[in-house]
Amino acid sequence: MSENKNTDTAVFGNGCFWCTEAVFQQLKGVVNVTSGYCGGHVVNPTYEEVCGKKTGHAEVLRIEYDPSEINYDQLLEVFWATHDPTTLNRQGNDEGPQYRSVIFYTNDDQKEKAEKYKLDLGKTGAFDNPIVTGIEPLTNFYPAENYHRDYYKNHRSQPYCYYVIKPKMDKLKKVFSDRLKK
Repeated sequence: MSENKNTDTAVFGNGCFWCTEAVFQQLKGVVNVTSGYCGGHVVNPTYEEVCGKKTGHAEVLRIEYDPSEINYDQLLEVFWATHDPTTLNRQGNDEGPQYRSVIFYTNDDQKEKAEKYKLDLGKTGAFDNPIVTGIEPLTNFYPAENYHRDYYKNHRSQPYCYYVIKPKMDKLKKVFSDRLKK
């Protein structure tokens, strides 16, 4: 749960947090998005350690949201639609366990919803390959270093942002235009 009584928290790992932070920041009802690391065995890891692929952490987002404006189910829908949940330890050219597709649930309700969505999505045949997204309890969250914050907003002209993040933003605007902040 979030520290604010009027908000709740979701934690998703769906590739590079530079890309995914930009996506979730655009949604109405999302109050704050913090890039960080979850699921590993090293306390307070650094970006370099996580990229070294030996800490067990995934790059994740801690999404604080107002459930009166956007609910967990809607966040899950955006999560599944804005990355490839069928590639193990990879999103596009980003490769390694830190880029794995994973949902870290904070309560039983989130766990049940994530599992149901994964199962239902798998049955639809929406993807050519099986969904490999992990669903795990949230046991730790370590905020990423400050220079990762608002990466897309601050570096739009960089090639990575243009060629990797911009297409995700374009898809978000096309598919979820009714859920975006004005």
